[in-house]
Amino acid sequence: MKFIDKIVEKAKKDIKTIVLPESTDIRIIEAASKISEQNLANIILIGNENEIKKISGHLNISKIRIIDPSNYEKFDEYVNIFFELRKSKGITLEQARDTLKNPLFFGVMLVKQGEAHGMVAGAINSTANTLRPALQIIKTAPSTKLVSSFFIMDVPNCEYGLDGMFVYADCGLIENPNAEELSEIAINSAKSFKQLIGDEPKVAMLSYSTYGSAKSELTEKVIIATLLAKEKDPNLKIDGELQVDAAIVEAVAKSKAPESKIAGSANVLIFPDLNSGNIAYKLTQRLAKADAFGPITQGLAKPVNDLSRGCSVEDIIGVVAITSIQAERI
Repeated sequence: MKFIDKIVEKAKKDIKTIVLPESTDIRIIEAASKISEQNLANIILIGNENEIKKISGHLNISKIRIIDPSNYEKFDEYVNIFFELRKSKGITLEQARDTLKNPLFFGVMLVKQGEAHGMVAGAINSTANTLRPALQIIKTAPSTKLVSSFFIMDVPNCEYGLDGMFVYADCGLIENPNAEELSEIAINSAKSFKQLIGDEPKVAMLSYSTYGSAKSELTEKVIIATLLAKEKDPNLKIDGELQVDAAIVEAVAKSKAPESKIAGSANVLIFPDLNSGNIAYKLTQRLAKADAFGPITQGLAKPVNDLSRGCSVEDIIGVVAITSIQAERI
């Protein structure tokens, strides 16, 4: 069974409510219909009910809740809450009202207020527009300093990682993390691996150097980040700096890092910057014909995830399932 099939089955055992705010896109409505039919999640669509039904055509959306911000009974309450959250940034009450007419902001407010467990968007919006409401309204989880992202890579016929399963981070959000930020990405990625894949994370802090085979500001950042992560979470299985072959290939690990407890068996790969992470995930996806799920957001108090604007209906269903699993810890 593929990873995403396992996630879907797991999500069905504890059904969550997920907001899909981009109800003018037929892909979103079709995904919502299929999710409803599969009893995968309870879906809330945001928008005008008549317009959504017109777009849906023959699709069955009878079990889907539709909320129109313009006539929602709690809209004024939400405006006041948002105003209180943002007034220190200079927002006026009228600006707060106008902002919450935006389905992305309104959808995140539904999540914050407990009407839904999470939100998925990005089919017709940029990553920045999708995540901005979450950062302003939901903010980071307790004891978490940074919102970052990761990909789950499912590589077929692969002996490395956990039978070809990896978490790659950060490949989609933090452009050039400093050592402190890199340590946070490592710790959160390990938690995400455990939560979604269900096995023990083994974290490799990647570099072009292994154990000082080269020395520069680039390698020093990774070394410091590794030490910081170990200080913050002494139980975390983590090592670095490691070249990627030393991280995942046992024979290479024995030569380059024989004392390491995770070298040769790493399943969580932490890249030093967005350049290397994004390149690596796309190469893995294309050359190894791997399934790539993400970018998935981590570090928010409640889950909000971003879709690619080229996403398929199946992609949307998959991200809704992942978001449902992330919501289990809330």
